[in-house]
Amino acid sequence: MTRLGILTGVRAEARVLRALSGTAPLVACSGADADRAQRLAEEMVAHGATALVSFGLAGGLAHGLKAGTLLLASGVVLPDGSERAVSPAWRAAVLARAQAAGVSLSGGRIASVPRMAATPADKRALAGRSGSAAVDMESAAVALAAQDAGLPFLVLRAVADPPDATVPPLALAGVGGDGRLRPLRLVMHLLREPRSLPATLRLARDGHAGLSALRCALIRLGSLDPP
Repeated sequence: MTRLGILTGVRAEARVLRALSGTAPLVACSGADADRAQRLAEEMVAHGATALVSFGLAGGLAHGLKAGTLLLASGVVLPDGSERAVSPAWRAAVLARAQAAGVSLSGGRIASVPRMAATPADKRALAGRSGSAAVDMESAAVALAAQDAGLPFLVLRAVADPPDATVPPLALAGVGGDGRLRPLRLVMHLLREPRSLPATLRLARDGHAGLSALRCALIRLGSLDPP
């Protein structure tokens, strides 16, 4: 029997997984920390995961990507520039399921980096180096843990910050190591840097659009299990 291990960056992403049906997956939240993501992915394998998923929000790199666009990645570009392909049979099965359910999924690679691509210039440079459509901080951990264990893996992400959006530093400062948001930290950062308020409000709005798109997709798909 398949037991999914699903890695997210924050708790808000993990809560969306309640929309899945079937056997409850193993879920871990890295707190947007790439090193912790690697440990958690390996721990899920040790605790019985038979297939891994990188799930949640991502930054858009490809021109024209809007907040809420869903990406079922074809592969993960690691920080060293090498690529790990997702399971082609699993991806094809989810694409077919999505088409039947009326869920629109974009394709392309996802770059996974240890530090956030925060500005439009950062994103353009990363897109040029990696040829990727989006970026996150967890998919490399999933890809490497799956490779080491000989397991299939999948990446399903929704764009939170489009290519032209700047992600303020407090976006990570407000996330605890357990993946929970720390509102007091956010308030303190905003008091020190009030000019970041417009970017923060845009990120909150776009992040909500991404989470809503993920939730609706899971409700329609019902399952992310491999064939």
